[in-house]
Amino acid sequence: MSNRTTAATLEYHEATKHSQQSVRASRHFLDFDNQPLAFKLYRDLEAIPLPQSFPGNDLPALEGISPAVAAPTAPGGDEQTPDLATLSRILYLSAGITKRKRHAGGEILFRAYPNTGALHHIDLYVVTAELPGLSAGVYHFGPHDFALRKLREGDYRAVLVEASGRSPDLVHAPVIIASASTYWRNAWKYQARAYRHCFWDGGTLHANLLAAAGSAQLEPRLVMGFADRAVEQLLGLDPEREGAIALVAMGRRGQPAPPAPRVSELRLEIEPLSRSEVDYPAIRAQHAASCLEDGAEADCWRDPAPVREEPVATGSLHPLRPMAEPEVPREPLDTVIRRRGSTRAFDVTRSLSFEELSTLLDRATRGVACDFLESASASLLDLYLIVHAVEGLTPGAYYYRRRDACLELLRAGSFREAAGRLGLGQQLPADAALNVYSLSDLSSVLARFGNRGYRAAQLEGGITGGRLYLAAYAQRFGASGLTFFDDEVTEFFSPHAAGKSVMFLVALGHADRAALGLTL
Repeated sequence: MSNRTTAATLEYHEATKHSQQSVRASRHFLDFDNQPLAFKLYRDLEAIPLPQSFPGNDLPALEGISPAVAAPTAPGGDEQTPDLATLSRILYLSAGITKRKRHAGGEILFRAYPNTGALHHIDLYVVTAELPGLSAGVYHFGPHDFALRKLREGDYRAVLVEASGRSPDLVHAPVIIASASTYWRNAWKYQARAYRHCFWDGGTLHANLLAAAGSAQLEPRLVMGFADRAVEQLLGLDPEREGAIALVAMGRRGQPAPPAPRVSELRLEIEPLSRSEVDYPAIRAQHAASCLEDGAEADCWRDPAPVREEPVATGSLHPLRPMAEPEVPREPLDTVIRRRGSTRAFDVTRSLSFEELSTLLDRATRGVACDFLESASASLLDLYLIVHAVEGLTPGAYYYRRRDACLELLRAGSFREAAGRLGLGQQLPADAALNVYSLSDLSSVLARFGNRGYRAAQLEGGITGGRLYLAAYAQRFGASGLTFFDDEVTEFFSPHAAGKSVMFLVALGHADRAALGLTL
């Protein structure tokens, strides 16, 4: 199936929408006796322990959340090659285990990035040149024991360079991190909708990864245009059960990647995830529909989306007022990521200041360094807000005018009950101070990028959501990613949002510590 046959994506998107009717009719239940393992475990590969003493980095989180977006640096500048300790820090802050909590039934492992259902189905692979402390090779990162496992010996970066149609982001990068999802680890709970979650959860992970690598001065850039089969073969993925998500180039060397060794088939034994796996053909079908065949198609795909014009404002405008620099919290990125969680109850009696909200939006929406956006002001997303309790801002529905750095009031009113209903009938979005919805005009995205654009829009939604999490925790309030009734969200924000689809939802506000049983 061609990437340009976009009816496939529209069919998948429609079939995986939540509605009042679909939720009531669902007979799905969680079979905890068949719950999949949270990690990909290789049976016979030796662990290469990663150093757990990282280089110090005091960059404040609110500075590091959105690394500066710039064009790929031409070869010949200063070289930037991470050593093993720097790479270890990036992997830890992206996908590592940050906290452990014991309870009567066992142990809960908290990860660096938020993930739907705490079902961490995203794996990271490192494809590298010779580094200080690490030989050239293809490695899998195991968060469970904080170690690498070598899948291939030698420098295989050129395989990814060719698969991307010689992306200028990848050609001179000494390290490329690839991400992939094992579908069943998330589909156990979310069924066919889990393919969306590949990019939601991949997005929140990449929000951390881009921030961590950026804070190490490695100028990370996200690449979504690549020939899937070549990448998945290099990583030894099972195409029936796993799919590649994205590539991230880190660092710079003067010489391009040399020709790679021949890519042989990997036959590596993996521990079974659970007693049995339930197959959801719609996931594989959507992945196949959005695959690129070769480097030539990847090269053609890579033509960034132009900056779109903002619609004419019809409501009152509220320019953002981010905190003045002396007032901006200075807690380091590393500390915020370690402390971050998902808020389980919001304090309905506490509000946010308009300066806090302004800082949140400003820092989370400064652009993504990637191959599908033209500039820092370009985006595949439109942000809509339901504001319940922000000082100096009338409660109501808003549209974020990104390039004007202001909020446009679409409709005033108290919408706590509506927000709870839109968030799948949950209490969290009703009690939060506000909710941020990332929407996308899929018709224009698919027209420009084909089915692959669906992946890009969902991933950008996840990255934006991940940055909102970090910006909230950096300011000492909380966040929680939520699912939603798709069409009801669009209807709520219409006519302004007519024809758009929801990519991500984050509820934000102060945690209700009393409700959580915490000391006030």
